[in-house]
Amino acid sequence: MTSENVVTIDGFSVVYEVEPPVRAVQDVSLTIRRGEILGLAGESGCGKTTLAYGVQRLLKPPAVISSGSATFHDAETGEDVDLFALDAEQMRAFRWDKVSMVFQGAMNALNPVTAIGKQLDDVFLTHRPGMSAAERRTECGELLEIVGVGKERLRSFPHELSGGMRQRVMIAMALALKPQLMIMDEPTTALDVLVQREILRQISDLRTRFGFSVVFITHDLPLLLEISDRIAVMREGRIVELDTAENIYRHARHPYTRQLLSSFPSLTGERGDFVRTGAEGAAR
Repeated sequence: MTSENVVTIDGFSVVYEVEPPVRAVQDVSLTIRRGEILGLAGESGCGKTTLAYGVQRLLKPPAVISSGSATFHDAETGEDVDLFALDAEQMRAFRWDKVSMVFQGAMNALNPVTAIGKQLDDVFLTHRPGMSAAERRTECGELLEIVGVGKERLRSFPHELSGGMRQRVMIAMALALKPQLMIMDEPTTALDVLVQREILRQISDLRTRFGFSVVFITHDLPLLLEISDRIAVMREGRIVELDTAENIYRHARHPYTRQLLSSFPSLTGERGDFVRTGAEGAAR
């Protein structure tokens, strides 16, 4: 019987072995449910990205996983996969196939001298070597259509696309192998508000269409309230609150969560309310 969770993280800790040591992630236990959007919120430096990288074993020295486990519950095979027991080649095959990631600053991550179609094609060439060139070309075109870019852009170079279109290409790349989980690290950073909303709507629609889970990482708590099923709030490497988006909004329990909520201005309050609320939140 397939687990209702796609990933289970238990007692997970990461230390940066510098002097003095920095405990970036401390004893995090978390489940990611199948088909949900889980928001991961917190200020810069709280450990959100380190947690995401650590679970996928993408961390580099001096970062060290000091304790804990991460288990992937594969819906296709019914097996539970210990992510820390896989060797390097097995982990390489696992990434993008089962869990994909849209990296922070991904809008600028495309190779500037390679056409979009070639960059998408490389995903299939690496992970699906049995596909013919015609099959790969068809898949690449369909991916661009799915994310609203249009297959006529296969021959375009990154500089010929807007920021929002480049971000959509990165989402298409993450979707290519039909993963069960997509991790998105600040995917709307540097986009204007209207394009942000279009991207968010598209992520939600794609999740509904394909049934994958999403971990959406951002410091923007109001944005997570819009799109998330549940939200985990991180502070100083720990998850201090985890609940449904509605409960976080209406009945936040932790003082830090309430402080995050109060740090954004009201659209209906009088001028100056934001300053007073922010000061009071900081004082608490």
